[in-house]
This record gives sequence, C-alpha cells and structure tokens, in this order.
Amino acid sequence: MEDPSAGCGAADPRGGSGRCAGPVVVEAGLGLCEEHLVRAAEWVAGEAGVTDVLPSPCPACGSRLGVKWPSGWLCAVCEWRLHEHPDPDARPVRVDVVYYIRSRGRIKIGTSANPRSRLSQLHYEELLAFERGDRRLEQRRHQQFAAHRAGREWFDEHDALLAHIDVLRAGATDPWDQHRRWLSEAAALAGH
Repeated sequence: MEDPSAGCGAADPRGGSGRCAGPVVVEAGLGLCEEHLVRAAEWVAGEAGVTDVLPSPCPACGSRLGVKWPSGWLCAVCEWRLHEHPDPDARPVRVDVVYYIRSRGRIKIGTSANPRSRLSQLHYEELLAFERGDRRLEQRRHQQFAAHRAGREWFDEHDALLAHIDVLRAGATDPWDQHRRWLSEAAALAGH
C-alpha cells in the first residue's frame, strides 16, 4: 500500500522540474493525487472511449448502449454516429437470413431477405432465432438435420437442432435485435 505522506510522485502538474507533492488517493491504488487521477481518466476516455447509456436510442439499430468519445457518441452495437440519421433516399440494404420458427413441437428452417414480411405470412408460435445466410446455408441446415425432417422445411424438435439454435441466439433475448444490428451494420458498410 502506498504511503500517502510520500506525495503523488508524478511530474509536477505546474510544469516544474520536481515531482508532484499532492496527497495520494490511497483507495485508487495508483500512487497518484486526485488531479493526476483525473488527468489519467480523461486521457483513457479519449483513447478508449467510455461505454454508457446513449442519450437517445441509436437511429440505425435502436440500441441504447453507446461509447462516448471526445468527438461524440457512437452506438456500441453498430458504431453509428448518434446524431447522424440514415439516408432516407439510400437504397435499402439486403441482409439474407435463415430463420428458425416453432409450431406444435416442430421447427421450420426457412430463408428470406425480408423476414418481417415473410414471417407475417406464416402461422407459428415462436420465432427462435435468425442466422445470417441465404438459400445455400438454408439447404446446408436442411441436410444437417435431415434425419429429423417432418415435411419440406419442418423438422421435429431434437437436441442437436435446439443446441444449434441456442448457439445462434448467443444470449440474445430477441432475434429482431440481432436483425436490426445486421441491417445497421450493412447500412454503415454501404455508406448510408
């Protein structure tokens, strides 16, 4: 533990040639006075940003988590600048997904570039997950779980399929949050 009577020991904040003699903030465990701790914290915030709740939801993905930089806020999910709005005249971005829905003990594995529209046409009990990918990935998943096929795109629930869906969810509680993030990432990459 530092000896608080020894003084800060950092370079003199007033530019002198000696060491700072300010009292050490012992609880910080860094051997620095309060002024030098504040300077160090400001420097770190400028280099690494500070993660915090955004003042308002991200206009691109709806996330409330952001990183504050000296130049402004970025969304922590999709890295959209907080006060920039997506270009309303830009061509919509396309993000193909494989979707997993449950109905009556069976799971449908399908694909769509517009899952909101597609899923509104289907009768199901629960949207389980999305996976980024197109028809080729959908066909691979159909082959992967073919032993449990219960119709063209429907499969009986079984441990391997449920484990795969758990991996896809990766702790996300709402698959639509993932989809919004993918759309905003694609828009940012397209320069929208």
